[in-house]
Amino acid sequence: MDSIEELSDRIDRLEARLMYQDVTIETLNQTITQQWHKIDALTRQLGLLGERLREAEASAPAPGNERPPHY
Repeated sequence: MDSIEELSDRIDRLEARLMYQDVTIETLNQTITQQWHKIDALTRQLGLLGERLREAEASAPAPGNERPPHY
């Protein structure tokens, strides 16, 4: 009879561990999803900033041969 109780306890412990692992996996999945959205937004923002920089450089006047003001 002890072996049946031991097996039942062992199954209970395994089920508890499985439940904990399921919660952990779901939490990790949510974290990864949030990070992916943030990375995607930052990548788009970086692309827009690069485009704005190229436009600013293209419309900037050419550097002249003027002396710096400290001379």
